[in-house]
Amino acid sequence: MSVSTNLKQKHEYKGIGLPFSLFHFMKFRKLGYLFSIIVIFLSLFSIFTKGFNWGLDFTGGVIIDTHFSQPADLEQVRSTLKNHGIESALVQTTGSSNDVAIRLPASASDSNIGNNIKDMMTALDKDIQIRAVEFVGPNVGEELTQGAIYATLATLIMLLAYVGMRFEWRLGLGGILALAHDVIVTIGVFSFLQIEIDLTFVAAILTVVGYSLNDSIVVFDRVRENFRKIRRLRSEEIINISLTQTLSRTLMTSITTLFVVFSLLFFGGPSIYSFSLALLIGIGFGTYSSIFVAIALAFDFRLDREHMLIKVVEKEEFQEGL
Repeated sequence: MSVSTNLKQKHEYKGIGLPFSLFHFMKFRKLGYLFSIIVIFLSLFSIFTKGFNWGLDFTGGVIIDTHFSQPADLEQVRSTLKNHGIESALVQTTGSSNDVAIRLPASASDSNIGNNIKDMMTALDKDIQIRAVEFVGPNVGEELTQGAIYATLATLIMLLAYVGMRFEWRLGLGGILALAHDVIVTIGVFSFLQIEIDLTFVAAILTVVGYSLNDSIVVFDRVRENFRKIRRLRSEEIINISLTQTLSRTLMTSITTLFVVFSLLFFGGPSIYSFSLALLIGIGFGTYSSIFVAIALAFDFRLDREHMLIKVVEKEEFQEGL
């Protein structure tokens, strides 16, 4: 049961109980369209002009596994690398706080990189050990890129099939366009800010897709239910009622999720920064798009009660024929 149905119905609109005063969402949908068009245009402009800052997962490089005799201070490790001219290193623990993986771009690697890193880190720990040096070639990066693209496309195709089977095509198309909206905006922000993109970013994009679709499905379910239950009101009124009824659930779910995402963003460290930021952007825009993109587009596709009652009408006609 949704949160909104648990709230005391203190307001009414034409005899229908609501948790809040009715907000006329559809009246402002064109402003939402304008905002989305501007944001998408800027995102695409950045993508095609600035491109992306691909991480080592996609460009190749070198991974150096080190072992410190005591728990390592990652900030000191990063500062030491920067002092030696290595700016784009990714430093993270692997397993224990004594084991640290240092990932460097291909431009910073050479045949003696292991010894060079050991010499740099001696100031922090004289007993540091270099346990492994692994070179990742550009071919591996290309394979990871292809795998990420295939995973994203496969997810979108399966979601499209699911939404198409469960909902009327106008709702399904609105939901898919909202997903595309959220993904384009998220990757556009990363392109504009030139934040490094790695495999955790791909995982975040897939998470955003699922989260955004879930928000839209909650709204779609309520819209379908109200279309079948409320017969005397116009489509715009029914959609506004449905959005008002689900608003508390949508906002509460998003806000509580964003609390966790903010914690990851500020306290999770650099290794999951891109993952956390992508979630923050995607969930924020996903909440917005479920209201002002997905259902608004379905409304402008002329969604009406008859589209929700087709199966019921066919069943009644079949029974009358018997």
